[in-house]
Amino acid sequence: MTLLILGLALWVGAHLFKRVAPGLRAPMGDKGKGAIAVVLVASVVLMVFGYRAAEGAVYWGRSPALVGINNLLMVVAFYIYAVGGPKGPRVWIGTKLRHPQLTGFALFAVAHLLVNGDVPSFILFGGLLVWALLEIVLINAQEPAWTPPPRAAAAKEVIYVVAAVGVTVVIMLIHNWLGVQPWG
Repeated sequence: MTLLILGLALWVGAHLFKRVAPGLRAPMGDKGKGAIAVVLVASVVLMVFGYRAAEGAVYWGRSPALVGINNLLMVVAFYIYAVGGPKGPRVWIGTKLRHPQLTGFALFAVAHLLVNGDVPSFILFGGLLVWALLEIVLINAQEPAWTPPPRAAAAKEVIYVVAAVGVTVVIMLIHNWLGVQPWG
Protein backbone atom coordinates (compact mmCIF):
# COMPACT_ATOMS: atom_id res chain seq x y z
CA MET A 1 0.00 0.00 0.00
CA THR A 2 2.98 2.28 0.64
CA LEU A 3 4.00 2.33 -3.04
CA LEU A 4 0.44 3.16 -4.05
CA ILE A 5 0.17 6.05 -1.61
CA LEU A 6 3.64 7.34 -2.53
CA GLY A 7 2.80 7.21 -6.24
CA LEU A 8 -0.48 9.04 -5.67
CA ALA A 9 1.26 11.66 -3.52
CA LEU A 10 3.89 12.24 -6.22
CA TRP A 11 1.16 12.56 -8.89
CA VAL A 12 -0.83 15.07 -6.87
CA GLY A 13 2.26 16.99 -5.75
CA ALA A 14 3.71 17.26 -9.26
CA HIS A 15 0.41 18.45 -10.72
CA LEU A 16 -0.40 20.89 -7.92
CA PHE A 17 3.15 22.29 -7.69
CA LYS A 18 2.41 25.00 -10.28
CA ARG A 19 -0.82 25.99 -8.52
CA VAL A 20 0.22 25.95 -4.87
CA ALA A 21 3.83 27.11 -5.25
CA PRO A 22 4.02 29.26 -8.40
CA GLY A 23 6.94 31.22 -6.95
CA LEU A 24 9.01 28.04 -6.75
CA ARG A 25 7.88 26.63 -10.10
CA ALA A 26 8.26 29.74 -12.27
CA PRO A 27 12.07 30.09 -11.94
CA MET A 28 12.46 26.49 -13.14
CA GLY A 29 11.16 27.50 -16.59
CA ASP A 30 11.12 24.88 -19.33
CA LYS A 31 13.77 22.82 -17.52
CA GLY A 32 11.18 22.29 -14.81
CA LYS A 33 8.88 20.57 -17.29
CA GLY A 34 11.39 17.76 -17.72
CA ALA A 35 11.78 17.30 -13.99
CA ILE A 36 8.01 17.28 -13.49
CA ALA A 37 7.65 14.76 -16.33
CA VAL A 38 10.15 12.42 -14.66
CA VAL A 39 8.28 12.69 -11.36
CA LEU A 40 4.98 11.97 -13.13
CA VAL A 41 6.35 8.88 -14.88
CA ALA A 42 7.73 7.66 -11.55
CA SER A 43 4.37 8.32 -9.90
CA VAL A 44 2.52 6.25 -12.52
CA VAL A 45 4.99 3.37 -12.13
CA LEU A 46 4.59 3.48 -8.35
CA MET A 47 0.79 3.63 -8.61
CA VAL A 48 0.64 0.67 -11.00
CA PHE A 49 2.98 -1.55 -8.97
CA GLY A 50 1.52 -0.36 -5.68
CA TYR A 51 -2.06 -0.98 -6.81
CA ARG A 52 -1.27 -4.45 -8.15
CA ALA A 53 0.42 -5.41 -4.86
CA ALA A 54 -2.05 -3.74 -2.49
CA GLU A 55 -4.60 -5.67 -0.50
CA GLY A 56 -7.57 -4.44 1.45
CA ALA A 57 -11.17 -4.99 2.39
CA VAL A 58 -13.63 -5.52 -0.44
CA TYR A 59 -17.02 -3.82 -0.07
CA TRP A 60 -18.50 -4.70 -3.44
CA GLY A 61 -17.43 -6.60 -6.50
CA ARG A 62 -17.84 -6.42 -10.21
CA SER A 63 -21.16 -7.23 -11.80
CA PRO A 64 -22.03 -7.35 -15.49
CA ALA A 65 -24.21 -4.24 -15.10
CA LEU A 66 -21.49 -2.21 -13.37
CA VAL A 67 -18.89 -3.34 -15.91
CA GLY A 68 -21.18 -2.22 -18.73
CA ILE A 69 -21.77 1.16 -17.08
CA ASN A 70 -18.02 1.49 -16.46
CA ASN A 71 -17.21 0.78 -20.10
CA LEU A 72 -19.76 3.30 -21.34
CA LEU A 73 -18.46 5.92 -18.90
CA MET A 74 -14.93 5.24 -20.12
CA VAL A 75 -15.92 6.00 -23.73
CA VAL A 76 -17.48 9.26 -22.51
CA ALA A 77 -14.44 10.04 -20.32
CA PHE A 78 -11.99 9.53 -23.21
CA TYR A 79 -14.20 11.61 -25.48
CA ILE A 80 -14.45 14.50 -23.01
CA TYR A 81 -10.73 14.29 -22.23
CA ALA A 82 -9.79 14.36 -25.92
CA VAL A 83 -11.86 17.40 -26.83
CA GLY A 84 -9.82 19.47 -24.38
CA GLY A 85 -6.51 18.68 -26.04
CA PRO A 86 -6.24 20.85 -29.12
CA LYS A 87 -6.24 24.63 -28.89
CA GLY A 88 -8.64 26.56 -31.06
CA PRO A 89 -12.14 25.52 -32.12
CA ARG A 90 -13.68 22.66 -30.16
CA VAL A 91 -16.61 20.34 -30.62
CA TRP A 92 -19.84 21.17 -28.78
CA ILE A 93 -19.02 19.75 -25.33
CA GLY A 94 -15.62 21.44 -25.47
CA THR A 95 -17.33 24.81 -25.69
CA LYS A 96 -19.43 24.08 -22.58
CA LEU A 97 -16.80 22.63 -20.24
CA ARG A 98 -14.02 24.85 -19.01
CA HIS A 99 -11.84 21.89 -17.98
CA PRO A 100 -12.70 18.98 -20.29
CA GLN A 101 -9.48 17.06 -19.59
CA LEU A 102 -9.87 17.25 -15.83
CA THR A 103 -13.58 16.48 -16.16
CA GLY A 104 -12.80 13.44 -18.32
CA PHE A 105 -10.19 12.33 -15.81
CA ALA A 106 -12.68 12.70 -12.94
CA LEU A 107 -15.20 10.63 -14.90
CA PHE A 108 -12.51 7.97 -15.45
CA ALA A 109 -12.00 7.80 -11.66
CA VAL A 110 -15.74 7.56 -10.95
CA ALA A 111 -16.13 4.78 -13.54
CA HIS A 112 -13.34 2.78 -11.92
CA LEU A 113 -14.79 3.27 -8.43
CA LEU A 114 -18.06 1.74 -9.66
CA VAL A 115 -16.43 -1.59 -10.50
CA ASN A 116 -13.68 -1.65 -7.88
CA GLY A 117 -15.14 -1.61 -4.38
CA ASP A 118 -11.97 -2.33 -2.46
CA VAL A 119 -9.69 -0.20 -0.26
CA PRO A 120 -6.78 0.04 -2.76
CA SER A 121 -9.23 1.28 -5.40
CA PHE A 122 -10.69 3.82 -2.98
CA ILE A 123 -7.18 5.12 -2.39
CA LEU A 124 -6.11 5.16 -6.05
CA PHE A 125 -9.25 6.17 -7.92
CA GLY A 126 -10.73 8.16 -5.04
CA GLY A 127 -7.44 10.03 -4.67
CA LEU A 128 -7.29 10.76 -8.41
CA LEU A 129 -10.90 11.97 -8.32
CA VAL A 130 -10.17 14.32 -5.42
CA TRP A 131 -7.05 15.59 -7.22
CA ALA A 132 -8.94 16.33 -10.46
CA LEU A 133 -11.72 18.18 -8.63
CA LEU A 134 -9.23 20.11 -6.49
CA GLU A 135 -7.29 21.11 -9.59
CA ILE A 136 -10.49 22.48 -11.17
CA VAL A 137 -11.26 24.50 -8.02
CA LEU A 138 -7.72 25.89 -7.84
CA ILE A 139 -7.61 26.88 -11.51
CA ASN A 140 -11.01 28.57 -11.27
CA ALA A 141 -9.91 30.48 -8.16
CA GLN A 142 -6.62 31.63 -9.72
CA GLU A 143 -8.04 32.34 -13.18
CA PRO A 144 -11.72 33.23 -12.70
CA ALA A 145 -12.31 34.61 -16.21
CA TRP A 146 -13.03 32.10 -18.97
CA THR A 147 -14.07 32.65 -22.55
CA PRO A 148 -15.45 29.53 -24.23
CA PRO A 149 -13.52 28.58 -27.38
CA PRO A 150 -15.22 28.80 -30.78
CA ARG A 151 -17.18 25.85 -32.10
CA ALA A 152 -15.47 23.42 -34.51
CA ALA A 153 -16.99 21.88 -37.61
CA ALA A 154 -19.54 19.14 -36.96
CA ALA A 155 -17.36 16.58 -38.77
CA LYS A 156 -14.87 16.78 -35.91
CA GLU A 157 -17.54 15.47 -33.55
CA VAL A 158 -17.64 12.17 -35.43
CA ILE A 159 -13.84 11.94 -35.39
CA TYR A 160 -13.73 12.39 -31.60
CA VAL A 161 -16.47 9.82 -31.00
CA VAL A 162 -14.76 7.21 -33.20
CA ALA A 163 -11.39 7.97 -31.58
CA ALA A 164 -12.87 7.62 -28.08
CA VAL A 165 -14.35 4.22 -28.93
CA GLY A 166 -11.05 3.13 -30.50
CA VAL A 167 -8.97 4.27 -27.51
CA THR A 168 -11.38 2.54 -25.13
CA VAL A 169 -11.05 -0.76 -27.02
CA VAL A 170 -7.24 -0.50 -27.04
CA ILE A 171 -7.19 0.25 -23.29
CA MET A 172 -9.53 -2.69 -22.68
CA LEU A 173 -7.20 -4.97 -24.65
CA ILE A 174 -4.25 -3.74 -22.58
CA HIS A 175 -6.22 -4.41 -19.38
CA ASN A 176 -7.00 -7.91 -20.66
CA TRP A 177 -3.32 -8.50 -21.51
CA LEU A 178 -2.38 -7.41 -17.96
CA GLY A 179 -4.83 -9.93 -16.52
CA VAL A 180 -7.68 -7.54 -15.67
CA GLN A 181 -10.94 -8.62 -17.32
CA PRO A 182 -12.63 -5.44 -18.67
CA TRP A 183 -15.44 -7.18 -20.53
CA GLY A 184 -18.87 -7.54 -18.92
